[in-house]
Parts: sequence; C-alpha cells; structure tokens
Amino acid sequence: MSRTNFEQLLEAGCHFGHLKRKWNPAMAPYIFMERNGIHIIDLHKTVVKIDEAAAAIKQIAKSGRKVLFVATKKQAKDIVAEKASSVQMPYITERWAGGMLTNFPTIRKAVKKMTTIDKMTKDGTFDNMSKREKLQITRQRAKLEKTLGSIADLARLPAALFVVDVMKEGIAVKEALRLGIPVFGIVDTNSNPNDIDFVIPANDDATKSIDVILSAMVDAINEGVQERKMEKTETDEEVPAAPKEKRTRVAKKERAQKDEEEVVNADSEAKPVSEEE
Repeated sequence: MSRTNFEQLLEAGCHFGHLKRKWNPAMAPYIFMERNGIHIIDLHKTVVKIDEAAAAIKQIAKSGRKVLFVATKKQAKDIVAEKASSVQMPYITERWAGGMLTNFPTIRKAVKKMTTIDKMTKDGTFDNMSKREKLQITRQRAKLEKTLGSIADLARLPAALFVVDVMKEGIAVKEALRLGIPVFGIVDTNSNPNDIDFVIPANDDATKSIDVILSAMVDAINEGVQERKMEKTETDEEVPAAPKEKRTRVAKKERAQKDEEEVVNADSEAKPVSEEE
C-alpha cells in the first residue's frame, strides 16, 4: 500500500513546479506538462518515488542509525524541526556551517564546548565569574545552541541526509557526496536530480507539500524503530541470560563434582600394596 496517493499530493500542491524559463532539463522525466508558463510535476511518479524513499529510510532507522534532516528555508524550518524531533532525529534549520560533515570532529568539539558551558552553569563556576565574562559566555552558548543545538546528540556521521530544496542546500549535498552519504531530497523543476540518491519530485516551496512528504518519511522511520525494538525483544526472550550469581553457583557445583569423580577414579586405579612387601 502506498504511503501517499495522487489526490493527497494534488491537494497539497505538490504538482506545482517553477517557471519554464527556470527549469533544469535533467528534471524532464518528472515533468507532466506545462501550463501558463509553469511546469507541472507528474504526481504518479512522485507517489512511486516517495514509496521508494520511505522504504530505504525505514531500513536505516531499523538498523539504529540516524538521518540528518536539512532545511534552512523559512517555510520549511518549523515543519522539519517538528517532524525530526518527533522521531528523535537530528536536524539543521539554521545556516549550514561549512564542514558540518567533512570536518565533523571540529563540529563535535564545538558541541562539547556547549556541554562544558552547561556544566559550568550547574556546578557554580559560572556564578564566580565577572558580569562581562558571563555575558560573553552566554552569547557564545546561545550562538552554539542556535547552530548546533539540534545535532548535540549526533555522536557520529549520519547514515543519510534528507534535504528540502537540494539547490539551496547545495553545500550540504556536496559534503554528503564527498563522504559517500546517501541523500534523500525533495527536488523541484529548477534543481538537478542527478546527484541525489533518492529523488522525490515535488514542490519544495509550499508548506503543505513539504509537510505531506515529511509525514510519510517520519511514519517510515517510526515503523523502522518499532520493528527494531520488536526484534530486539524477541531475541532477548529466545536467549534469556541467566543471573551472574546463579551461573557462578552452577559452575562451582559442576567443578566440585568433576573433582570428586577424578579422585574416585584415581583410587580405583591404584594397585593394593601386598603384605609381603
């Protein structure tokens, strides 16, 4: 069963592309027609592509890995933040910092710095500083939170990127390509789909269009996470781990029985000493 349908995508305005003069010829396979100088996207192909992307993203979630959502355009920020947070996935809705992926160790250092500031606030170190120092650290903390707060729990590189408007987030796409990280993207008629692993041809400017596609992705991630939990539970039930104390007692008992058998065998094999000797 498809995660979306033609009517749902049509109502959300997913079919509206850009002006004909702004189109990218590489998007020709996904364009249905031109109307009043605007390209219309073939929603039948969009439905298929959403299903393909959802199946792939579900497997990533099932494996326990993370998908980094990227959307810095105004109409997509709130939706991406809400949807990604609901499935505990990292997201970037402010400016993409160059090297976010290719220079990941440095980004992790910045995140650790933010954590250190939080510890200073809790352990009382912050209270002993001057007013000027407090102000500087507070501003630094706010800046780090705005840029990196949503990826504070990302301990390693993400398994994939989900990008809204691949042309606007071109730097993020290039970094992912350089590192071999698969890219899922909502691709409009003015963008190049060739560098995107999982193309979702749709309107990337309309809020409703972004919302309906992200909802399908989030549902797939939820399913993957739930299946992972179920498999883990079944495995734990099939191979119950015995308590450590019980295992120790059993091992000692078996060892004692083995030692006793060895002693009995040794006594039976020993020859009796004759009276003449």
